[in-house]
Amino acid sequence: MSELTIDEQYAAELKQSDIDHHVPTAGAMTNHILSNLMVAYVKLTQVKWYVKGPQSLALRTAYQRLLDQNVRQFAELGELLLDENQKPSSTTAELTKYSMLEENGAFKYQSADELVAATIKDFDTENLFVDRAIKLAEKETRPALAAWLVAYRGSNNRNIRELQAYLGNDARTSLEEEDEDDND
Repeated sequence: MSELTIDEQYAAELKQSDIDHHVPTAGAMTNHILSNLMVAYVKLTQVKWYVKGPQSLALRTAYQRLLDQNVRQFAELGELLLDENQKPSSTTAELTKYSMLEENGAFKYQSADELVAATIKDFDTENLFVDRAIKLAEKETRPALAAWLVAYRGSNNRNIRELQAYLGNDARTSLEEEDEDDND
């Protein structure tokens, strides 16, 4: 039996990754979360760089905390996927392909309130994937993955509440309470 070349190994990985991302598994769903974290990093950076107004200094400090948290979570999740015998996305192209968060260059021209509201929406969108991944990890008996995801969900909830407070809202104001796909 001949060994596969590096290019053949990578091509097989990409093919399997495409298959995995169309089949709901804890690993595939969690790889979407990893990809979302990469796009979230860019969007959080945009807010920190471009936010204007009377609260801009406070928001820059808050967004630096969110950025630091994001970097730590990205690294932890990538390592955890490796621990779970998964192959986390490792190129910008792969991460962009599997992210469900949307980027927009015009984002930087929005008001502080609009930037914060968009960040809240991103955390809430991410929670939809987290909830699905938790269920799958529990179903697949992956307790370490499930535990990390539960803690991550809690962190997102805290970020949502704190950002909503900046807008003068309660934690769940203007956010959908129920995911329409939760009927599984």
